[in-house]
Amino acid sequence: MPTDWSDTIVLADLPEQPQLADELTAVLDRVESAGEAPPNVVLNFQNVKHLNSSHLAQMLQIRKLIKAKGRRLLLASVADEVWSVLLATGLDKLFELAPDPATALTSVQLDETGA
Repeated sequence: MPTDWSDTIVLADLPEQPQLADELTAVLDRVESAGEAPPNVVLNFQNVKHLNSSHLAQMLQIRKLIKAKGRRLLLASVADEVWSVLLATGLDKLFELAPDPATALTSVQLDETGA
């Protein structure tokens, strides 16, 4: 379940399959329900070792909704197996990456304050 880190940031600690798709759906629902003011989203991939095309499609849909409203989507703690999928599909150029959730959250917070 995505966690409201602040009023404008949602953090999702993603699980491995089979719950990964459900968690991405919950994040997408959270973003869609926010309407005109979606949150920034940090996806923590620490526990994820595999992605399939359905997961990638969900991530792209989340990114599209967030970017359209000037918000950020960051992927944190991406394992080598997931990174190789992003590289192979060219999606490494679309997604913003952070080494860990703390760095991602700090980056979003600093961006919001204009620091």
